[in-house]
Amino acid sequence: MQSPTFSTLISAQDLSTHLNDKHWVILDVRHDLMDSRAGLQAYVAGHLPGAQFVHLDQSLSAAKVGPDGVFRGRHPLPEKQQFIQTLRALGINNDTQVIIYDAQGGMFAARLWWMLRWVGHAAVAVLDGGLPAWTALSLPLTVDVPTVRAGQFTAQSTLVAQVDVAAVLANIDHPQFTIVDARAADRFRGENETIDPVGGHIPGAINRFFKDNLQADGRFKSPEQLRTEWSGIVSHPEKSVMQCGSGVTACHNLLALDVAGLSGAALYPGSWSEWCADSGRPVAR
Repeated sequence: MQSPTFSTLISAQDLSTHLNDKHWVILDVRHDLMDSRAGLQAYVAGHLPGAQFVHLDQSLSAAKVGPDGVFRGRHPLPEKQQFIQTLRALGINNDTQVIIYDAQGGMFAARLWWMLRWVGHAAVAVLDGGLPAWTALSLPLTVDVPTVRAGQFTAQSTLVAQVDVAAVLANIDHPQFTIVDARAADRFRGENETIDPVGGHIPGAINRFFKDNLQADGRFKSPEQLRTEWSGIVSHPEKSVMQCGSGVTACHNLLALDVAGLSGAALYPGSWSEWCADSGRPVAR
């Protein structure tokens, strides 16, 4: 019997029954925005059996400055073909069930979840609760690094939408969509900004801190609760755009919307880090 496809979240218990499934690939994307070495160090110290490490900066982002010399944000999307080569190197095929985890409630895992959907791969899910949920069940960790056979992944029609900085700028004077900022409330207000050079937010944006999608134990709230909360924020998901500091935690809000059954929102990949790099763009505080 064919395994069910997981396309948003998977529990630690469910994942534990598929550790030896040759059609499944597990990816560890633990990261620290203040210490780019921390994720790999954590992986080396212990990870889920069969998991491969994927670095946010090196594999899931492009150069911060484009060929035109313009700053594109702290984590611009890589070229699609480059990303496809990354997926093949990880052993991913078009029929692979991909599972992604981190140790931060999905804040980094959701980025790769969105990127796989960006190239048309629907069978991708985030481990609900991440590494803490796994270890809470006393499930095994290992230091062994798996041997991987290259995959043959080919891109399909994208399953997601995105907008660029020009569309966001035009939206200020002629609103077409609601912008939702996933950063913490103080950074949204322009206070305690320690990552980007300018504090504040895009004019007209509203704030939904990505961690508000989670329960106290780090797992996502129920679909029903998320739907109730998000319905009060965006009345039409397909007319909303998610952003954050650099296009990473915005994907957490996109995942939460999918869990809630409110699909269709777009991502602004450059987010605040790209926006605030040009002093000619307006800033609200």
